[in-house]
This record gives sequence, C-alpha cells and structure tokens, in this order.
Amino acid sequence: MHPMRPAIPMAPMWPELPPPPPPAAQTLRRPPWRAPSEARCVALWDRYEMPEHIRAHSAKVALVASQVAEAALAKGVAVCVETVRASALLHDIAKAYCIKHGGHHGQLGGAWAMAATGHPVLAQGVIHHICWPFELDLQRFFAPIAVLYGDKRVAHDKIVPIEQRFGDLLDRYGKTQEIRDRIDSTNRQAKTIEDALSQLLEIDLNAHDFDSRRLVD
Repeated sequence: MHPMRPAIPMAPMWPELPPPPPPAAQTLRRPPWRAPSEARCVALWDRYEMPEHIRAHSAKVALVASQVAEAALAKGVAVCVETVRASALLHDIAKAYCIKHGGHHGQLGGAWAMAATGHPVLAQGVIHHICWPFELDLQRFFAPIAVLYGDKRVAHDKIVPIEQRFGDLLDRYGKTQEIRDRIDSTNRQAKTIEDALSQLLEIDLNAHDFDSRRLVD
C-alpha cells in the first residue's frame, strides 16, 4: 500500500472581495434613477387596484416621510426627498393583493416597484417598510428608514404617536402570543428609530403631528 499523501489545500473558488464602498453623498442626494412623480405613483395605484383607504394611508405616510427627509437634507444628510416621497406613496402597493391572495406585501410590492420604476432605493423602502433588518445607519440608509418611520406614525389615515399605532395593531391582529411578540418587537424598533431620527434632526418627532406645520420652512 502506498502511504497516504497529505491533502493539498484547495484555493477558494472565488476570491474574497472587500465590501462595496458606501455610495457618494451626491449619489444619495440625486440618484441616477429618476423618482416617479406623484401623478405617476397614482397611476401605479390605479394599475394595481389600490383601494381608497390604502391610498389615504399611503398619502399620509408620504407626508411624514418626506418632511423627515426635508429636515434631514437641511441638516446636511445626503437624501433625495423625491425618492422618499415616491417610495412612501408606493409602500403598500401590494397590500390589497396579498390580503386577498397571501404573500408578503413588502417583498412583492418591492418587486413591483422595482419593475415599474427601475429605482432600487425606492424599492428598498417598499421592501423594508415593515421592519428594518440591517444596522441603523441613517447616513447610509436614510431613505428606506424614513419610509418605515412614516408608516409607523400613521394608523389608517391619521398621524398618531407610535404607541397608538401599535395599540391599534395589537387590537386588530394580536390573536396569538407569537403575533403579539412580533408586534412588540417592531414597536420597540420603531421607537429606537424615532429616537435616532430625533437626535439627528434635533427635533422631538414624537411631539410633532406633521399635519399642522412642517419640520422645516
């Protein structure tokens, strides 16, 4: 018998690459993808047969999210306000379909938004408006986080504090302990995001109603 030869270490199939650099500030302020106008978003509501109550909700979410983005831009944050507004208008584009047929309305809506607009930052806000799965880096991910925050401040078509929004969710959907725990986890994340945004913008967002006055003039 021949003695066993030592195993020869194999080179990795793919080289280890460094993570991509964050996008330049100018790219975040004015992305190379054009954000759709409000009229174009409404046309997409029509195409996907969005019910009136979800349209009213989406319009309020866009009001909150775009004001937060405007305040961030005034503070020097690299964010495209038009992208935030359009993403918020389209964040529930697939909700009615998923209520009827099943599925994750954030994921499906993000796919629809990407197909309709070709805008990955806009689609990211749609996909992740329910919960944020990454690090809370407001400089890098301000647009989708602003959309998420706007959604967490609107119950139906009313701008309310986060606690009231999640109390409504518990009343409507908290049928099991697992669902209640998930709602509670999302509530705590929303408060963490609100605190981080308030600190960045130097504004108490919890005390702001967004309807009577804007965050910046």
